[in-house]
Amino acid sequence: KIGVPENYDGIFPWYLAKDLVVTGDDEGIFGVDAQFLYALQPLDREKQPSYSLQLQMSFRTSVNRQSFTVEVCVIDKNDNVPTFIEESMRGSVQLGLLKIPFMQVEAQDRDDRDTAHAELRFSLMEQKPRIPSSQMFFIDSITGEVSLTEEGAPALDPEMCGRYKLSVMVKDMAGKANAFFTTGIVTVEVTGNTWASPDPVRLQENLPGPYPIPISQVKWSGSQAVYGLEGEFPEMLFTISREGVIYLNAPLDRETQDQFHISIVVERPDGREIAKPVELRVMVGDANDNRPTFPQAQYHTVVKELAARTEILTVQAADNDDPKTDNVRIFYRLVGQIPESPRALFRVDRDSGVISVQADSMEGTAPQYTLTITAEDAKLNSSCTVVVTVHDENNNPPVFSQHEQYGPFHIPEDTPVGTTVTAVLAGDADVRGGDSWQVDYRLESGNEEEVFALVTDKQTNEVSLVLDFERDSEYILVLSAQNPVALVRGRYGPASTATVSIYVDDVNEGPILSQSHYEVTVREGEEPGRVIATIRGYDPDSHPIRYSLQGDTKKYFSIGKYSGELKTVHALDREENSTYTMKVIAMDGNSSLSASTLVTVQILDVNDNSPVLVGDYSWKYLCTPRWEDQALVLASRDSDGPQHGGRLNFSLRSDSTVRRNWKLTPINTHTNLSLNIPYLAPEVYTVPFTISDSSSPPRSTFINLPTVCFCNVRGNCKMAAKQLQGMPTIQSAVGILLGTFAVITILIVVFIRLSYQNPKRSSKTNQERVPL
Repeated sequence: KIGVPENYDGIFPWYLAKDLVVTGDDEGIFGVDAQFLYALQPLDREKQPSYSLQLQMSFRTSVNRQSFTVEVCVIDKNDNVPTFIEESMRGSVQLGLLKIPFMQVEAQDRDDRDTAHAELRFSLMEQKPRIPSSQMFFIDSITGEVSLTEEGAPALDPEMCGRYKLSVMVKDMAGKANAFFTTGIVTVEVTGNTWASPDPVRLQENLPGPYPIPISQVKWSGSQAVYGLEGEFPEMLFTISREGVIYLNAPLDRETQDQFHISIVVERPDGREIAKPVELRVMVGDANDNRPTFPQAQYHTVVKELAARTEILTVQAADNDDPKTDNVRIFYRLVGQIPESPRALFRVDRDSGVISVQADSMEGTAPQYTLTITAEDAKLNSSCTVVVTVHDENNNPPVFSQHEQYGPFHIPEDTPVGTTVTAVLAGDADVRGGDSWQVDYRLESGNEEEVFALVTDKQTNEVSLVLDFERDSEYILVLSAQNPVALVRGRYGPASTATVSIYVDDVNEGPILSQSHYEVTVREGEEPGRVIATIRGYDPDSHPIRYSLQGDTKKYFSIGKYSGELKTVHALDREENSTYTMKVIAMDGNSSLSASTLVTVQILDVNDNSPVLVGDYSWKYLCTPRWEDQALVLASRDSDGPQHGGRLNFSLRSDSTVRRNWKLTPINTHTNLSLNIPYLAPEVYTVPFTISDSSSPPRSTFINLPTVCFCNVRGNCKMAAKQLQGMPTIQSAVGILLGTFAVITILIVVFIRLSYQNPKRSSKTNQERVPL
């Protein structure tokens, strides 16, 4: 291959190769000179881009020629000017078109397309006219596609300018400065378009169908287009066909959504939007498909008993239908009243729902009424209940049943306090249980000393006259009855006041003692006959009183039959009995009526008993020589009370020998007796000591005790101590027991022998004659 540039403008012949013989050059463009291949004229790539030549070459070493093919390729040079394919370039643009191409300018260049010589670039040189903007159009530099600019798309107006002439240039060499170029004129016609928002559509809710129902249509009058719908509505509720027909696919509900704003989108098949979306407004017409409803199923209200022709409540129902239609016009009716009597007691306004009383008064009516109210539109209705409570007012004063006079009532003078004398009732015609029905009673006169009290039963309004105490023989009481709340009509008259007459009848009353219990103290050992207490009483009827004792079984006391003086009959010993309790009976001299009181006599202690030693010390001993800590524990007591016989004192006789040999040691309530010297000869000794009490002067007892012996290592006495004079020994006591046992044994033997000698059972008479 040989590459030869076209349009060579040098010296010819133009040698291309050597040692060649060319054949096949019919045009005579090429030649061989001295084996050099040459061209005789310039080559034109656009005319013929390559030449195929048959060449022969001879070699010195061979007589034969060798042939081969030489392909001469003409190398392109930028020697062609680009030209527009069409001399008259025309296009049209539709109103509403967005910034997308509406036409394409095409150009060509004869140079090699694979080189920059044929790389074309387009540009917009001028726009005529320059209205309403000088930059209405734009041309793509590579593709040559013409479109509206962002400024020009909305400004396009065929009435202002229906045709534009655009001066367009095309360059090769990719638009470089040394490139060839050509200019041309593009005529653009501005045309109208059917792409516009369709008229609003009004559809009735709940259309019966069949579905789908066509409701509107749009059309893009320019290039081929695809349509779509956007907006806030359920999927597939609205759809659009390829022809731009919009369909409704299901019934509409105005109460859910009363209108729809549907955006209709137009696009090219490749998805590029052609024009701005247009809007379809769908308005939903109302159908009377909602019944009026009350916000609550039951209402409660109160009307006063004396209310006359007054409004008591307003009920309002709501209807979800279109408020701009007659479907929401509501009428109210009273369709029921329980209890039914009296009729025409209430009414409801047909338009406003105001419920009112149309009677002159609610007196004598039921305490409560239940009304049924309906709300109706042109076709549908609903109902509610209204509970009307009649509020009782205090328009009736309480009235006594016996017309001002009760009694006379007789009560015995011994009537116990708290007894109900009588019960009266003032009736009230107001509603039972309310404040207007309750009655407050008051004693206006006759009870200045508060002899009587009033007790009212709040359940029945009955009042009881209760006795607090008696003093006079006759009482005339004025009793009034009023309500706790004020009367709203009328006043309290004579019928609200009553007189109660009470007479106290005389009754023989028993005596009355001044004390229910007497406590008396007497020193023991005092001489009999002294007055220790006087029992005092009186009789309300001034009858004489006789006194007697009960419970004095040992007859230590006596009481004056008429004086009530209590005396001792015998000297009293506190150690025998410290307290005496008896009952004094005071009896009415003219009847069997009586009263009683308890008398307790406390005996005061006197130091009249000496202390004594307690226990048996005959078998006790002390060891000699003296054992450490060995002692005889001596216990004593005094029959007197703690005041005189409290702590007892032990003391040795004032004898030097006694005090030398023996020692007394007080320990709490006892005293220890022990040896005072290390050794004392074993023997029974008499130790004289005194026990005295703590009174002043003290009472003493003189007592002698035995003691002393030798002891073994265990502390046991080795020889028996001698018996104190007048006291039995252990041996003598054992002998007495053995002798008694022998006598009993002999008697048993005798009885057994007698029973064997006379086995026959004797009569009762014979048994009584047989001596024991």
